[in-house]
Amino acid sequence: VGVSALCGSLAAFSAQAGEMTVKGGATATYTTKENVVTGQPLGMATGLTFTGSGELDNGNAFTVNIAHDDQNTWSAADIGLTVAGLGTFTFDQGGGTGIDRLDDKMPTAWEESFDAGLGSNIVTVAGVGGGTDIEWAVDSGMLPDGVSAYISYSPEADGAKVNDKATGGTDNGVGYGYDIVLEHSGLADGMNVFAGVTHIESDFGNDQSIKALGATYAVGSVTIGYQYTKDELGRVGVDFYENHAYGISFAVNDDLSLSYGVHESDQNKGGGDTNVTLETSSLQAAYSMGGMSIKAAMSSVDNASYSATAANDYDVNTIALSLAF
Repeated sequence: VGVSALCGSLAAFSAQAGEMTVKGGATATYTTKENVVTGQPLGMATGLTFTGSGELDNGNAFTVNIAHDDQNTWSAADIGLTVAGLGTFTFDQGGGTGIDRLDDKMPTAWEESFDAGLGSNIVTVAGVGGGTDIEWAVDSGMLPDGVSAYISYSPEADGAKVNDKATGGTDNGVGYGYDIVLEHSGLADGMNVFAGVTHIESDFGNDQSIKALGATYAVGSVTIGYQYTKDELGRVGVDFYENHAYGISFAVNDDLSLSYGVHESDQNKGGGDTNVTLETSSLQAAYSMGGMSIKAAMSSVDNASYSATAANDYDVNTIALSLAF
């Protein structure tokens, strides 16, 4: 059972260069897991997001976003510069750019099927967008109608977040990398098609290669979706992860929505070693009443953390009350 309070704008102030706003939230939870020793079931999380925006002398706009996650100094940050006619260039540290935005795009009433308190430790695609990278969101005027394009690059695609005037300092066996992501919403009414590729230079024997593709389709109050991803690590231990995800959501009315989703991940170790399939599923409902919403999820996982022991098969039930300020 979870109780969540999401605070709105807590503070706003103006400066010569632009404006800074602060939003935040807090979540208190009570979580039940069947067949698992959980210990203390009460939990709490807080978060703040600082957003700055302004305009340069030539009219180009800039933004800064800094996320302070629970019990962390900060969890993610980005600096964005929008150049008229070209698009937006973002310097990002862990904000979910590149192919990381395609980890699970299935329709849902609340959360991804693997993220409703399951703790499944599923591996989805991240690419260079899961760490520190520079992304170019191509201006829509340079593309056909309905097409969005994102190109991300990192000179060291190891996921490290480095302070200014500093370097990573270690060789993790990973070199440069890039993501290319395309989305198209103009093929048919209600349809969104997406695809992405990643290449990361590696010293582990073979370079890392990632691919993702899928689509969602909305007809009236029903939205369905399917996606496929494959992360070929090219290293000893795990050869690749191959994932299938699908989902369906139904908007009963403006306030009530239902969904069911599944995310299946095959871990292939190669060399005749045992391969494991991790599968999550979640039935969810969300009901909103103005600034308040009630959410519920009945979820399950098989082979959590890619372990076939009986203790890694369990169910989780979650209820959340969210208040928006």
